Amino acid sequence: MVLYPMKLNKPEFWNKKIGLLSIVFYPLTFLVLIFIFLKKKFSSQKKFKIPVICIGNIYIGGTGKTPTSILLSRELSKLGINPVILRKYYKNHNDEYALIKHNLLDLILNKSRTIGLKEAENKKYDLAILDDGLQEYKIKKDLSIVCFNSNQLIGNGLVLPSGPLRDVMSFLRNVDVVIINGEKNINFEEKILKINKNLEIYYSSYRLNNFETFKNKKLFAIAGIGNPENFFQLVEKNGLNIEKKLIYPDHYIFSKSEIENIILEAKNKNYTIIMTEKDYFKIKDFNFTGLNQLKVSLDIKEKEKLLKRIIRLYETN
Repeated sequence: MVLYPMKLNKPEFWNKKIGLLSIVFYPLTFLVLIFIFLKKKFSSQKKFKIPVICIGNIYIGGTGKTPTSILLSRELSKLGINPVILRKYYKNHNDEYALIKHNLLDLILNKSRTIGLKEAENKKYDLAILDDGLQEYKIKKDLSIVCFNSNQLIGNGLVLPSGPLRDVMSFLRNVDVVIINGEKNINFEEKILKINKNLEIYYSSYRLNNFETFKNKKLFAIAGIGNPENFFQLVEKNGLNIEKKLIYPDHYIFSKSEIENIILEAKNKNYTIIMTEKDYFKIKDFNFTGLNQLKVSLDIKEKEKLLKRIIRLYETN
């Protein structure tokens, strides 16, 4: 059973073939395209003293950019480099900020990415990892990385609101690296290499670290992330039994009463509650018992090759 408590989730037509709803919204998409064009045309890029590694997406949400930022920051720290993750501050994104801090990584939050990067320079960080910001055209990036998820890829291929894309696919001409989370997809590789033949393509995957704890239990799975179905798929792929799914919009702010009702239902039906780490950090301050986070780690195949490229940028900067 899948429940949607609020109707603010991504429209289903975004991930289907172009249909009537996409066409209806296209006049608005046309205005968005004009805005994107003008923003690119009249943005003068600023170069910073430290390398800027930008990790972003074209498909809106749920592509793994924050886990990728955390992974690269952690690996670079092991190699003796002092990175900082930089995020533009949004009031309702505290879940992701908490996740970064939980991993004991340095984080700068600022409503202006430009001011945040100046702060990173002043604090003598070796490099900045810009978690999101590919569409911040006034910042000169030393390495641009786009994340995709193999389940959604580019959806119907249209820009918001007709589709799920934040920019046209030709934007990949300005990108250096693509990381696809999930299964290898030769057709998609060929498609994006036609846009930019110099792209380096990597694959990433998630691993459940504590799934043994939940074997042979009836699970009540909760997800308020960009693509919740990817989370449920990962759980079931590891042989766990989900009895009920509860889907919330990305960055959803839970009320105390909502969590109390979920705990009560789980107790009455003998369910074990599991949720993403990001969701867990939204509600852990309520100090409820019976809430379990499913701990997930990300790995990038051939990550050493990508790390070497970043290190070269740092050494030659």
